Amino acid sequence: MFLTLTTTGTPERPATDLGYLLHKHPDKAQAFSTSYGTAHVLYPEADAERCTAALLLEVDAVALVRRGKGKGRGGAPDAALAQYVNDRPYAASSLLAVALSSVFSSAMKGVCNARPELPGQARPLRIEVPALPARSGPDLVRKLFEPLGWTVSADPVPLDTEFPEWGDSRYVRLVLESGALTLAEALRHLYVLLPVLDDAKHYWVAPDEVDKLLRAGEGWLPGHPEQKLITSRYLSRRWSLTRAATERLELVRLAEADDSEVEEIDNAVEAETETEEKPTPLAVQRREAIVTALRRSGAARVLDLGCGQGQLVQTLLKDPAFTEIVGVDVSMRALTIASRRLKLDRMGERQASRVRLFQGSLAYTDARLKGYDAAVLSEVIEHLDLPRLPALEYAVFGSARPRTVLVTTPNVEYNVRWESLPAGHVRHGDHRFEWTRAEFRAWAEAVAERHGYGVEFVPVGPDDPEVGPPTQMALFTMTSPKEAKAA
Repeated sequence: MFLTLTTTGTPERPATDLGYLLHKHPDKAQAFSTSYGTAHVLYPEADAERCTAALLLEVDAVALVRRGKGKGRGGAPDAALAQYVNDRPYAASSLLAVALSSVFSSAMKGVCNARPELPGQARPLRIEVPALPARSGPDLVRKLFEPLGWTVSADPVPLDTEFPEWGDSRYVRLVLESGALTLAEALRHLYVLLPVLDDAKHYWVAPDEVDKLLRAGEGWLPGHPEQKLITSRYLSRRWSLTRAATERLELVRLAEADDSEVEEIDNAVEAETETEEKPTPLAVQRREAIVTALRRSGAARVLDLGCGQGQLVQTLLKDPAFTEIVGVDVSMRALTIASRRLKLDRMGERQASRVRLFQGSLAYTDARLKGYDAAVLSEVIEHLDLPRLPALEYAVFGSARPRTVLVTTPNVEYNVRWESLPAGHVRHGDHRFEWTRAEFRAWAEAVAERHGYGVEFVPVGPDDPEVGPPTQMALFTMTSPKEAKAA
């Protein structure tokens, strides 16, 4: 199993800088022990103009079979092909990918203590793999590498040069060339895509493989046109792991579209609260008030926008009047906890048909939200920056347009009644604002007028004669179609 990596240089930027990047001196031939054999690193050529590093992996076929225990370990049937006689020692596969990450770990991370300026420099690169399994043919090789900036040559290897009528094998001779990539990017591409093209792994694919995939795919996998295929094959088509990786990649995509960090978007539930929450009495009263209002409206199909850990969804499921309940949240962590709370994996078929959870941002219009009787935004709007409220307003009232919308939010005037809350503080660290009753009323009435709704206000919790209730709720009801169209 063989791979070469070549770069060219100038007197100012000599090609032998490759030795610094790989942390392997060009004047030495080095050997490294792996679980399945020995990896050798050597330099067939090394001068200022051109430098080539070669990785040769000698696979111990006996160790491969004994450690892999055949087809049952990781679903790699080729590892058990005729037991000790197979293509694993010769064709690039997950064995070579693991050797790359082990032997060139610092280079893959983009670390060079001796010359810290080098890892960030794009340089001309040429990678050659004489024998690469490509189960879907040369076209897939090009589809995987070309979007990443590589010029790809994938020549099929004939089954036998003496008998051309036998046709081509499933192997290709791969040559990749690029002048605009760093070495770390190139190595991460190979680490992920070699086993993807082989469509097999020599080891059991555990949940930590999702983290490995996301680390190696950072910066290129979320936007890759073949992301689904890459994710599925890399994780050996394990459905649960593929779904987890896809959800996390979608969160990255949303963060990039929103020009923010993933942690800023996925903050609806803090890590230390990932246990069954004990709702406060006010939270119970709030849910009861929402359910009462929904029953009165006659709604059967309900959206819980910003559903968090799924407490309201769980409450609505107990009432057969609500035939379809959809929970939407931008945080995959929150949706995962909600799924566990609802026990979706053990729910009966009839009950499961009534509920769905999916990820979405209320800052964008979403066709999936249209056609519902009612939408609930319970303790949601105060988590948005004020300049983003118009986007949420249009997404819910202008685009989705349910017949009924319920919005609850804290009443800041009531905060003086909380003994444990310091003066001038909001109730939660993530609240961007908290409104007085007059401010909430003014906003709700303006929204209703702009989008053709009527609005009434309902107190939630003890209604203090001086400062009002702890939670204020607005009940929006769509007016007649003619008035709504005019609005």
